[in-house]
Amino acid sequence: MKHTGKIWMLFLTILIMACGKKEETKAEVLRPVKYTEVTYSGGEKVRNFSGTAKTEKIINLSFRNTGIIVMLDMKLGQQVKKGDLLAQLDNVQARLNYESALESKNSAESQMNTAKLSLNRVRTLYEKGSASLSDYEAAKNSYRTAVASFESAKRSVSIQAEQIKFGYLYAPENGSIASVVAEVDENVSPGQIIGVLNAGTAIEIALGLPESVINNVNKGMKVKVSFTAIPNKQFDATVSEVAPALDQNTSTYPIRVTINDNDEAIKSGMAANVMFEFGMEDQVKRELVIPAVSVGEDGESRFVFVIEENQDKHIVKRQPVTLGALTSEGFLVTSGLEAGQKIATAGLQTLLDGQQVKLN
Repeated sequence: MKHTGKIWMLFLTILIMACGKKEETKAEVLRPVKYTEVTYSGGEKVRNFSGTAKTEKIINLSFRNTGIIVMLDMKLGQQVKKGDLLAQLDNVQARLNYESALESKNSAESQMNTAKLSLNRVRTLYEKGSASLSDYEAAKNSYRTAVASFESAKRSVSIQAEQIKFGYLYAPENGSIASVVAEVDENVSPGQIIGVLNAGTAIEIALGLPESVINNVNKGMKVKVSFTAIPNKQFDATVSEVAPALDQNTSTYPIRVTINDNDEAIKSGMAANVMFEFGMEDQVKRELVIPAVSVGEDGESRFVFVIEENQDKHIVKRQPVTLGALTSEGFLVTSGLEAGQKIATAGLQTLLDGQQVKLN
């Protein structure tokens, strides 16, 4: 009986161990694998850059004279037409200068008339022999000087009259007032900005591009523009200006993009996102490229692990490849792969040919 009991105990132990092995087999864990798809060189064709919208023609409004503002007809968003009077100065100093110039002109005219009478009198005496040649020449010189003084005084009057006109600010173009930075009774100087006029009809986007893409951009290139403030809408646009030199302040190349269609929803100053599509047209040479981290080497050849899908299972297959030059995007592929294939990009040294994995 004891011998029979020991046999049964041994049988139960073997049975339990076998069950444990089966459970371990069922609990097999698949290794997660990072992967990428084989693409063509230059695959990053779409690039987005940020910029700011503004009207194509912005005019800073200012007086060309000094004075105190006595009239200001400018409000934010106000629509104006070319020639509308927007502001006026008191013109006190300009008027004083004009009056002074007018008095100087009248005085010079009087002196010229007196010099002319004197010249006529001396000429008559000279012709009769009662005056010397030197007296006659002196009279002629005095008259010439008086005439020159009168002409100068007339020009001064004209200049001072223009200065009075400079105390009036007229709209130089049709447009809308975008900014007003002055008030009535404020003393201003020549060139001091008192407002901004948006005179253009088209909207431009100003932005800067890095040197890595600037050579792919040219005037007339078609782009897409979107605005954070205008969701779910894209606008067709065209590159209108491309700077030939680097902006030292931003270390980028400034360009301008013009929106093709006007939309009242687009306001000057809005943040814009400009989408460029590089190399989509006239692409002559297409080369496959893979990341450098996806390439393994066994001393004789280079290889990758291609991930194949079979009945919802992912199996890695070791695939020899022939590679070309190493670029900023990775190795160029001469043979061994096709576009769209999935390849492992991590842990190549621990993968086995035919191993089942799960994609990470």
